Amino acid sequence: MLTLLHTSPVHVPVFDVLRDREHPGLGLRHLVYEELLARARSGGPGAVGPEIATVLAEAVADGATAVLCTCSTIGGTAESYAAQAGVPVLRVDRPMAAAAVAAAPGRDPVRIAVVAALHSTLAPTADLIREEADAAGRQVHILTVPAEGAWKYFEDGDRDGYLDAVAETVDGIDGIDGVDGVAGVDEVDVVVLAQASMADAAARTRTAVPVLSSPVPGLRAAAAVALR
Repeated sequence: MLTLLHTSPVHVPVFDVLRDREHPGLGLRHLVYEELLARARSGGPGAVGPEIATVLAEAVADGATAVLCTCSTIGGTAESYAAQAGVPVLRVDRPMAAAAVAAAPGRDPVRIAVVAALHSTLAPTADLIREEADAAGRQVHILTVPAEGAWKYFEDGDRDGYLDAVAETVDGIDGIDGVDGVAGVDEVDVVVLAQASMADAAARTRTAVPVLSSPVPGLRAAAAVALR
């Protein structure tokens, strides 16, 4: 059985649909702890480490053979407790990060724009991409772009407003003064949507640059581990 650790209930039906479409027969159990994200935003991801360890232990006691954390803010912290939990603990955005690093074969460094509706997600996602780049022996330039105002739509339950705000941010990257020479969408090799909740915004963008999201590759990787 694969247990999913969420920090918002909106992810439950999303991953159920993905399971039914791509991994029929896979047992899923959902755990939702919204307070973990709230405390991680105020105190940093490490502040919720002990609570995550407890959640993981309970998941294993309830039969989890693997755990997938769908929150990019606390994903790295959850992953760090895998040995203590005794089962694989995966973060949903790792396969997406690996795909971003693999973009633009033959170009070095790879130029990656990271878009997030929460500032607390930008640094963990950028760190993950650098980790994947180191493992792949590639160089990356990262432009972090907050989708200002988008999270308010999410909190208000306005899904269309949220996704439109994210898509507008992606399309508006062109002309932003970047870092390490990265300046705009036309000069970026790939855009990463740092939060699982942003996935459907990719279809609303107008840019020709690839826009990556995490739910599909993240669940695919976790399902393979859980079934193995």
